[in-house]
Amino acid sequence: MKATKMLISTLKEAPNEAIVPSHILLIRAGMIRKLVAGVYNYLPLGLRTLTKIENIIRNEMDKAGALEILSSAIQPKELWEASGRWQKYGPELMRFKDRHNRDFCLGPTHEEIFTDLVRNEIKSRKNLPINLYQIQTKYRDELRPRFGLLRSREFIMKDSYSFDLDEKGLDESYKIMYQTYEKIFTRLGINYQIVLADTGAIGGDSSHQFMALSDTGESDIIYCEKCKYAADGEKAKAKVDLYRTNEELKTVELVKTPNQKTIDEVCTFLNVTKKDVAKSMIYRNLAQNELVLVMVRGDREVNEIKVINALKIAEHELVLATYEDILSLNSVEGFVGPVGIQNLRILVDEEVAAMHNIIVGANKSDYHLKNVNFQRDYTGEVFDLRQVTEGDLCPICGYQLKKERGIELGQIFKLGTKYSEPLKCTYQDEKGNSIPIVMGCYGIGVTRTMSSIIEQNYDEHGIIWPINVAPYHVVIVPVNYEDESIKEGADYLYEQLQNQGIEVILDDRDAKVGYKFKDWELIGIPFIITIGRKASEKICEVKPRRTLENINYSYDDAMNFVKKEIDKCL
Repeated sequence: MKATKMLISTLKEAPNEAIVPSHILLIRAGMIRKLVAGVYNYLPLGLRTLTKIENIIRNEMDKAGALEILSSAIQPKELWEASGRWQKYGPELMRFKDRHNRDFCLGPTHEEIFTDLVRNEIKSRKNLPINLYQIQTKYRDELRPRFGLLRSREFIMKDSYSFDLDEKGLDESYKIMYQTYEKIFTRLGINYQIVLADTGAIGGDSSHQFMALSDTGESDIIYCEKCKYAADGEKAKAKVDLYRTNEELKTVELVKTPNQKTIDEVCTFLNVTKKDVAKSMIYRNLAQNELVLVMVRGDREVNEIKVINALKIAEHELVLATYEDILSLNSVEGFVGPVGIQNLRILVDEEVAAMHNIIVGANKSDYHLKNVNFQRDYTGEVFDLRQVTEGDLCPICGYQLKKERGIELGQIFKLGTKYSEPLKCTYQDEKGNSIPIVMGCYGIGVTRTMSSIIEQNYDEHGIIWPINVAPYHVVIVPVNYEDESIKEGADYLYEQLQNQGIEVILDDRDAKVGYKFKDWELIGIPFIITIGRKASEKICEVKPRRTLENINYSYDDAMNFVKKEIDKCL
């Protein structure tokens, strides 16, 4: 491709809203352009890379025996009502009506659609197992779309669904997809970690996430170096800290704590540590329209996903209580506690339940209670409700846990019969009985993966694409295309590289050579070949993008070098 025929839309700076490297560089390199918040157009260079990522995914899915289909993004309300998710999914589901006043949504995921397809197409057990997948645009009405393609309202996703006779079959399908994902992300050159994950709105019995390690990631990765336990922050567990579990129970004492509302203020005033105080948070469960008190130790944070799972509700159905809600409990903001409080459900973290003689709010302005004990002074349901953090002890081996940030690339789920039962997706066994098909679900965020590759591959000059996903492999930059020997050398290399199947650009633009270099370094073309003052000797300079070190080669040696490097990566 000659540069004069291309759309090269590089920018010196990105908009102020772009704050993470991948967002900044995708815009500056002319690969994407914002249409509205969280929605992007893909320009030619960006689309080429996106297509290459899709094809690597497609290649590995096909080798794993999965069959590709393409479903509509428009989904009828009836299927979502049958699965119970029309209301449960919440405000992220983009709903609309057609001219006949029928309800639809734009699919954020396709469990219902694939289940409906299989129940209509497959009746015999002889057709199972089967794994169907698609690469398609999805829609989620994010409250705060941000970070470019990392959290957007419209995105491209590979989603696949396995259908098996039984749990044993699901285990095998899950294992195949687990291994397939390892191959995909390894081929893409991503430094990733596999972690246990919460099943969220998709549901099911168990799940793993594939996370790209990155400081810009929105997710915590909690892991143990000793036994290799790893989980995302929402799912992570740790051993219970047995702090203050062997003390003799003392008598409850009411103490005055004037204007001491925060944990820090109470601890300073009473000369205790945060570990000696229990934090009481009031939430409203919208599903049951009830207030819920959640208790964790004062040095801990509430893991709201664990609270949601304990209550068996959807994420959007848990909100913080209002000031008026707290007053309705005859309590006081800043002094809430579990003793004597009425008309609400109490959830107690297992660490707090095990502690003796803790300090809690007294539900009375300017007062706290000392020496409060679970079961004797208050009751509640005990769960793991705390956010695990670095330094906590591994739930498997007891070694200290570590924490990193990560970007979720993909997630796999064991759905079981969560969708097949309500949607009556069954097969007939040997006795003629209808048996629910056992399902698995496997997703990869394709556009998010594209951004994640950049988050791990860039420098001060721009993107450093891995060769197998770069928009082009090589760019030839003639210092002066009007010079006869330079033009002859540039045209020769361009033609020869094309003949060898290498994706090559000839920068024939009428522009200064320094300007051209900045463009290609920003865009991230893996090899820049410069034809300059030694063109009459048939000598050129080859500059790998990753090192930016110029190496002199004869024309033929330059072609052999880049061909060998490219072949190693394709």
